[in-house]
Amino acid sequence: MQKIRSLMARPGLKSPQESMADLSPVENLRIPSKEELRELREQPVDPQAEQEIIDSIEEVYFSNDSFDMVQHELEKLPAELNLLELEEYRDRLKRQQAAVSKKVADLILEKQPSYVKELERVTALQTNLQLAAVICTNARRQLGVAKEGFTEASLGLLANQRRRQLLTGLLKSLRTIKTLQRTDVRLSEMLEEEDYPGAIQLCLECQKAASTFKHYSCISELNSKLQDTLEQIEEQLDVALSKTCKHFDVAHYTKVQLAYTLLGKTQTAMDQLHMHFTQAIHNTVFQVVLGYVELCAGNADTKFQKMQYKDLCTHITLDSYIPCLTDLCKALWEVMLSYHRTMQWHEEHDKQAATLTTDDAAESDESVVDRSYVKKKLEHGLTRIWQDVQLKVKAYILGTDMSNFKYDDFIVVLDVISRLMQVGEEFCSSKSEVLQESIRRQSVNYFKNYHRARLEELRMFLENETWELCPVKSNFNISQLHEFKFMDQCRSPSVSPSRQGTSILEEQSLFQQYLQEGNPFEMHIEHKEEETEDVLASNGYESDELEKSAYQDYDSDSDVPEELKQDYVDEQTGDVPLKSVSRETIRSKKRSDYNLNKTNAPILTNTTLNVIRLVGKYMQMMSILKPIAFDVIHCVSQLFDYYLYAVYAFFGRNDMPFPSPSMPTHGGRESGPARVAGPACLYESSGLGLISSRLRTTLNRIQESLIDMEAGSENASMHATTEERKEKVPSPHLSQMVVLTNSGTLYGLAQRVVATESLVFLAEQFESLQSHLDTMMPAAKKPFLQQFYSQTVSTASELRKPIYWMVAAKAIDYEQMLLLMSGVKWDIREIMSQHNIYVDVLLKEFEMFNKRLGDVSRHVRIPLPVSNVLWEHCIRLANRTLVEGYANVKKCSNEGRALMQLDFQQFLMKLEKLTDLRPIPDKEFVETYIKAYYLTENDMEQFIKNHREYSMKQLANLVNVCLGSHINKKARQKLLAAIDDIDRPKR
Repeated sequence: MQKIRSLMARPGLKSPQESMADLSPVENLRIPSKEELRELREQPVDPQAEQEIIDSIEEVYFSNDSFDMVQHELEKLPAELNLLELEEYRDRLKRQQAAVSKKVADLILEKQPSYVKELERVTALQTNLQLAAVICTNARRQLGVAKEGFTEASLGLLANQRRRQLLTGLLKSLRTIKTLQRTDVRLSEMLEEEDYPGAIQLCLECQKAASTFKHYSCISELNSKLQDTLEQIEEQLDVALSKTCKHFDVAHYTKVQLAYTLLGKTQTAMDQLHMHFTQAIHNTVFQVVLGYVELCAGNADTKFQKMQYKDLCTHITLDSYIPCLTDLCKALWEVMLSYHRTMQWHEEHDKQAATLTTDDAAESDESVVDRSYVKKKLEHGLTRIWQDVQLKVKAYILGTDMSNFKYDDFIVVLDVISRLMQVGEEFCSSKSEVLQESIRRQSVNYFKNYHRARLEELRMFLENETWELCPVKSNFNISQLHEFKFMDQCRSPSVSPSRQGTSILEEQSLFQQYLQEGNPFEMHIEHKEEETEDVLASNGYESDELEKSAYQDYDSDSDVPEELKQDYVDEQTGDVPLKSVSRETIRSKKRSDYNLNKTNAPILTNTTLNVIRLVGKYMQMMSILKPIAFDVIHCVSQLFDYYLYAVYAFFGRNDMPFPSPSMPTHGGRESGPARVAGPACLYESSGLGLISSRLRTTLNRIQESLIDMEAGSENASMHATTEERKEKVPSPHLSQMVVLTNSGTLYGLAQRVVATESLVFLAEQFESLQSHLDTMMPAAKKPFLQQFYSQTVSTASELRKPIYWMVAAKAIDYEQMLLLMSGVKWDIREIMSQHNIYVDVLLKEFEMFNKRLGDVSRHVRIPLPVSNVLWEHCIRLANRTLVEGYANVKKCSNEGRALMQLDFQQFLMKLEKLTDLRPIPDKEFVETYIKAYYLTENDMEQFIKNHREYSMKQLANLVNVCLGSHINKKARQKLLAAIDDIDRPKR
């Protein structure tokens, strides 16, 4: 059916009858005759019914051309045939055939006009083709005539001319190809001459020319060769670029950058450059360290070259550590300097490009992008390069244990690292946190061991110190010591990163100073070598070991050089000054200064000088390495604390016996010997402390935090852990050569003066360093420094009272005076004009004391504050002894009180001729007590309440003596009760 439908729709040249005849036997069941067609057309048509008949046809009839409908129908027959059913089925097939035939006939009639029209067009086309064939035949005949009319000679000339032109062009091409074949030789020469821009320019031109002749077969091989040559040029260009990482050359780098610009690989070149810098850092440090390791290892079989850099650093010996570190920093400086100069080249190049752009045409977008990329890449590379440098140096620093380094060697290491951090700050404004942390770890470790050793050394010095005067110049100052030279040189860029000078070199950065030649680390080491003798010299000794042995041998006076036995020695030159002190200077001195034959030189000992030198070394380390500034200052404070504690322990403790006879008190009660008349009790009973609460607090703090009180005990480990005791130092012991019991030397007054005044001098030097220490102290830790100065340093002078009181308490025989006063009769009835003998004895004691002071001053200058303290102590003790003697009186008349006043006035008059101390200490203390005898009952009661400075015994004696004269028994009981009320809270 589908074929029937397609036939009905297809236009053709055949008639409908002919078309029907072409159907296959299968399809051509039976063609209806004209009469049948007429009958079909004449039958009434019901389209819907007709369509239903067509739709009822089985689908298999429309399947394909090879379908055998007869076979199909026969197969459908049932096994038992029924005639009626067969006839009925046959009639239905006929109706279906009739419907299909009618439908086909209708379609054929419908297409009849189109068929006729198409047949007419085909006929017209056939006519036109016959006409075209006639025209072509005529044209061919005419062309043959034209060919015969032209001469063959004319056409031959034209052909030859054309061939000549082609051959001329071919010759030029061959010459160009020949030139291209020879360019490889020239390219090799240009690469040897490092003319990379010219080689690339030539290679690119050759490639362009080769592309013009690419139709020649020989050119394809040449083009491949040129491409290989260009790649070879890029490889050599990369090698040339890597050379700029260690030794930057402007001309060389300019050619390399121009070559990369011609290649259009400016950004690639910058990426490669940073890779080469990273590789250069790694290779440089590895080769430097490897060289020292192999040199120190000698013929060892260890394969150091296969080690990692971090492991290699652990094989550096102590002797080669500083030279290797210096060479390492030198090599890294060269790399960073090359990077710095690279950035400078690009900055200048960008300025020139900007100027040319302004003058000429606008710059291309690609060039702007390249410049921007290069600038950002270089700026970012600064931090990356410095980070690589820090990591390499960190691995080197932490690869060795520096705890056993000598101080001067460790300072050199700190100084080199400090210089490197200065380079980093100028290189990329970095704070060098990695380097600071690594050197801080090493410094803390080193400094703990160093400080512990120095404290033990200080204890040894103190225990061997004879407290003899160390002669120095009168204008001696710590700034003259080599350990403090760094404070004057800290403005120099070759010593410290703090550059504050005004010279041209100091104003320039390190990259400006060493841009063309030189190396900051090389200059640094040269400077150190020149200053080594001065830095290591310690009072004329070449090293700390010699210095230590000298201090140990100092106890023997025979070992002291003759020049040191002079009045004073120049710290710098060791020369003895030619001029002595002028007479005007001597006359200007007060009598109490006891230094008429001495210059006004500082009083200090060798141990004091050693402590000052240690402080200088600590501060030098602190100035170079500020992250551990607080740890260093804490250790500096421990040096001062230990020295102060030692001076107090040697000379200031009240543990010496003071013999004094027993004396009865009022009411029949007796006190112990020391409580009644001993000099120690004279202060205690009066409530006047020798040691201030601030000084006592300071001494207790030092003893608890620094002094190992259990060092000599057997059960020391039971009370404190090893770590806790490791932070402490045993209490020092006074040298057996120091004698403090000889009355002829005023109980070691010379040694006491040297010890105490050396401490005061040390405190003054600390005061002068406070501002410098404050600048280096972290802001959060500054309260510690302020507390140290306010509670410790400022208390040094307060030690004078307890130390010199030991001398004053024993220099004068106060007990003899009490005995003499007890023999005086005070209940006389007439006014006496002659003072008592005890006054003369006391004055003779003071004269002897004054003479002994003069004898001591011939050996050690006694400063005015010291003599004032000594005289004040002696006078106070004498006056309180007088009051104690007056308080022992059983009976006394008004005339006796007048005699007391006469004795005291005589004592004051003679005493004022011996001393310049004004006013006389405790003068009112004696006068008020004597005058209190005349007070009435009410005034006496008020006196007792207001004058707590007198002891209970002295007040009670005053009441008892007044009994019967102007105070009755009832008043006496009342006043004694008031005294008991005052004394009760003290019990």
